Amino acid sequence: MESGIECTSSKFAEDINRVIDVFHQYSVQEGHRDTLSKKELKLLIEKQLANYLKHVKNRGTIDEIMKDLDVNKDQQVSFSEVMMLITRVTIATHEHLHAVEDQQQQQQQQQHKHQHHH
Repeated sequence: MESGIECTSSKFAEDINRVIDVFHQYSVQEGHRDTLSKKELKLLIEKQLANYLKHVKNRGTIDEIMKDLDVNKDQQVSFSEVMMLITRVTIATHEHLHAVEDQQQQQQQQQHKHQHHH
């Protein structure tokens, strides 16, 4: 009998695989094939995360991001270290979407109140 992971191909599972694939597209470019150099990290951020990073408060420069993520200080960023950035970006985007939703609801309530006053 096959395990549930192998026979389940949900959209979410595909998205997780896509994150891994994207990491490897950049990690193989120079140096160790399973870590990102600063140059590879910069490319990944610019090409894949630029739109999302604008929601992160205090996102800093590439140097600061690299220093922050490189927990073991080897000048390389591993997959698990990059996942910390992706987690932060995901949480910030989630919070941003809720803020936008709340703003839209407030605007709708304002419009609804205005309609009743006429």
